[in-house]
Amino acid sequence: MTAYILRRLAMMVPVAFFASVILFGLLKLTPGDPVQIQLGEQVTPENAAALRHELGLDQPLPVQYLNWLKRVLHGDFGRSLRNGAPVMQEIVSRIPATLQLGLTAFALSLIIALPLGVLAAVFRRSPVGFFASAFTQAGVALPNFFVGLVLIFVVALNWRLLPPGGYVAPTEDWTEFLRRLILPAITLSLAAAAIQTRFIRSGLLETLYQDYIRTARAKGLRERVVVGGHALKNALIPSVTLLGLQVGAILEGAFITETIFAWPGVGRLGVQALGARDYPIVQGVVLMAVFAFMIANLLVDIAYAYLDPRINYGRR
Repeated sequence: MTAYILRRLAMMVPVAFFASVILFGLLKLTPGDPVQIQLGEQVTPENAAALRHELGLDQPLPVQYLNWLKRVLHGDFGRSLRNGAPVMQEIVSRIPATLQLGLTAFALSLIIALPLGVLAAVFRRSPVGFFASAFTQAGVALPNFFVGLVLIFVVALNWRLLPPGGYVAPTEDWTEFLRRLILPAITLSLAAAAIQTRFIRSGLLETLYQDYIRTARAKGLRERVVVGGHALKNALIPSVTLLGLQVGAILEGAFITETIFAWPGVGRLGVQALGARDYPIVQGVVLMAVFAFMIANLLVDIAYAYLDPRINYGRR
């Protein structure tokens, strides 16, 4: 297992390299000039040329990329073009808020999907099964921004049960933090819960008709033991694969959700930086998301060995 993990970590290097090349090229193709945005009304040909030279934007693109990559390898992601603050400092200061929202949404999606998927498979022709099917279709079809706006309009503005947005640190007021966390967490978890419910239901339906499940029932085991102790563990293998992908989906959804609810996380920072053509911030945020996605997939592969004893990464 250790050798496999080391190989996977080594494979992350070329993936991160190609991701950085694509990211750098796409940002250069986006419309807008960061120099003009930064100078605003005070832009003149002279100070624009001076600032462009100071930022290294007057050099050829390969040179700009190599200079940026050299700094990144030394842990220096540059400075924000808007306020001059170090990029790493800006991102690190927003990570706690993003982790609070992302982990809550991730846990909420599992809390919804696991029992609903199991009930939908066991009672597939009951109202629970029909409700699970409707929930999965609605959750996949409705985008995050629509769900968030509807929740703000109904729950916050009409019913006045929860705040429409904003952020309060849990160290300042734990109750207010939870009240402001509920709506964005529900918005971010809905699509993940719907997809996970569908995978758990289909995987469990397939597993319940295997020979070893019929053998377990023939031995007189209770249905709860058959489903929970024998069928569910094997049925979760496809769902675990999906969990790694959903980490990236939750990070992607956080860009929109954090913006809608004014949640001061990394996603909102990336959206603001993209609007201001703050390339160093955007590059740092996207690279962080790439590494988070790769680490999540590595943890998924490790979880395979626990769920299925036949999987052994230490042998050929």
